[in-house]
Amino acid sequence: MPSEYAANGSSPQGGWEASRLNPPTPLWGSNGVAFGPDGRLYVAQFLSGRISALDTGSGDVEVVVGPGDPVQSPDDLAFGADGSMYIADLVPGRVWRRSPQGAYTLVSDRVKVPNGITCVGNRLFVNEMKMDGRLLELFTDGREPVVVTEGLAMGNAMQIGPDGCLYYPHMMTGEVWRVPADGGPSEVVARGVHEPVAVRFDQGGVLLVLSRGESGLVTRIDLHGTGSRSLISSGLVGLDNAAFDAENRMFVSSFASGGVTEMHPDGRTREVLPRGLSGPYGVTIDLRGTVYAADHYRLAEPADRAAPGTTDVVTRRLKPFAHGIVADGELLHLTSQYGSVETYDPRDGTTRVRASGLRQPTGVAVAPDGALVVAESGAGRVVSLGEDDAVSVLAEDLRHPVDVAFDAEGRCYVSDDVLGAVLRLDEEGAHPLAEGLEGPQGLTVLGARVFTVEAEARRLLGISLETGERRVESEELALGTAPAEQPALFAHGMPGIPRLFAGLTAAPDGSLLLSANGEGTVVRLSPTNGGATEG
Repeated sequence: MPSEYAANGSSPQGGWEASRLNPPTPLWGSNGVAFGPDGRLYVAQFLSGRISALDTGSGDVEVVVGPGDPVQSPDDLAFGADGSMYIADLVPGRVWRRSPQGAYTLVSDRVKVPNGITCVGNRLFVNEMKMDGRLLELFTDGREPVVVTEGLAMGNAMQIGPDGCLYYPHMMTGEVWRVPADGGPSEVVARGVHEPVAVRFDQGGVLLVLSRGESGLVTRIDLHGTGSRSLISSGLVGLDNAAFDAENRMFVSSFASGGVTEMHPDGRTREVLPRGLSGPYGVTIDLRGTVYAADHYRLAEPADRAAPGTTDVVTRRLKPFAHGIVADGELLHLTSQYGSVETYDPRDGTTRVRASGLRQPTGVAVAPDGALVVAESGAGRVVSLGEDDAVSVLAEDLRHPVDVAFDAEGRCYVSDDVLGAVLRLDEEGAHPLAEGLEGPQGLTVLGARVFTVEAEARRLLGISLETGERRVESEELALGTAPAEQPALFAHGMPGIPRLFAGLTAAPDGSLLLSANGEGTVVRLSPTNGGATEG
């Protein structure tokens, strides 16, 4: 699916040249999948609030649920016998029916964190992705839901088996369970399954369990014989769900990188719809020139340096809820909008938690003394984390600070997208350097100017550090816009939908790297005449 933006993801002014580090993503994550009555594969996209229909032969994609529809965060879907689409809308806790004519009806708003959903004829079942979750039967005529079973350790994709039982995973305990669809005692089918995320039966009734880890494991379980297992490793990071077509071909989705892939019984794969970035959010570059993007579920590299000339996005590590990021020598510091700050060492894969319980920390920078400085967006503060991880407040009573940056003299700057300003911090407080901006987010200093991404205006500004004079550097940036009704950041203690964050960083070669979250790319803006460092 081509990008709706210009070929280079922006329209730079004189003195800049724009190029993408990776192609636009066709799907911002891919979650629940199901074949519809028309033979197309329907894909729920939790992060972007869309459902797309994919022709697995041609690769053509059509958005069928999107802006203007009542669905906020579709995580799974199923089709009833009459062709109706049923949607698990996770964050607001709603289950929808979309008729074959496209009309929406609210089936229930009484399910907490609805995720796994399946139809048995015209009967509808849904489970809850939470600890001590429930599996319920819902009714379109307004009757009260019936609890089929309880005690799920985070349910997810489920399906009716050949024996008339509903099979579902307990993601947190590595188990697969089943319960009769008409009620009765539930029982364990398999233990010790690696990170089970989806339970599926092929057209022959063979049970397959998808794992959500980095190896792309699928476990085949012989239910009708010895109970033996065989393991398939696909290498597809972050599997989420699967569907089988009439020819028994298996198509899988990835919550981490989107796309759709056909997976053969021996683990071989065929890309049907390319994978890509799910955001991106923050972006940084290390001393070796490796670019990293914080991509919500993972730490991604939007250009594979190991294979020059390729444009694939490489998953370096599954890193749930990575949003802000900054390189610091051999280390990477990351924030999560759900409250944490971590330091990750790519050399040995170790992670050190620096802070938790913060209110929506977003942008992060390294101060001259080595401390981490974080924009705590939800608290209206800028905080510092010392080597001992003690938290100190550098500025407070801000509206919504988003990103932070330092200049060569060690002065700290912060962007506030609600206040519409870039501020300079000192011991006396926060002082405006530039005001009246339209949603400034990503922030970086290059030479004598601080650059910020004006997310609402979709442009890049350069601001003189000394005079505050501003200049538009690039327009028509490929930036996304927040929905009119923003889904909650948390849902019953579970992570909801993160806020968009257009990250920005300066590279050692004098270029700027921008998170173009409206098309799922990282865009490099390279100076053509040395003007980037001018005041």
